Amino acid sequence: MTTPAKERILRDNRRISIQVEQWINSTMALWGLTAAQVQVLLYVLGHSDRGTSLTQIHREYGYSMAALSCIVKRLREKGYIQVEHWAGDERRKLLFATQTAKELQHHLDHSTQQLHRQLYQDFSPQELCDLDRLQRKLLTSLSALTHPAKEEPSP
Repeated sequence: MTTPAKERILRDNRRISIQVEQWINSTMALWGLTAAQVQVLLYVLGHSDRGTSLTQIHREYGYSMAALSCIVKRLREKGYIQVEHWAGDERRKLLFATQTAKELQHHLDHSTQQLHRQLYQDFSPQELCDLDRLQRKLLTSLSALTHPAKEEPSP
């Protein structure tokens, strides 16, 4: 594959990400939510029975801890998330969805389904499987670049 094609793949992936974020931002503006806040809120809603932590969200999505702290702060201010201390460790906190967030979940799920229908309507099931496999392969390569294996210290 030529270098221009490889550059186009990265550029197009970035454009896809930006356009999806813009669509979510405009769709969720009614509830005062951004795309990043929706992503975190959906994760918290999915784990609200036992709670989740910033570290778990960081591992799932790759947001920096500073960015996550800001997102969670905004979600708390809007009444969508509550924070409780982890039993036995006052430094660790668990995040739970509030009743307000649970009432909004139907709208979030509906909007997500609508986005998926529009984005993937021209893909066959096999093409979606292929796209998923290739994206995971790309992410694995990228992860190796951004998180290189630590060398063992010499004896």
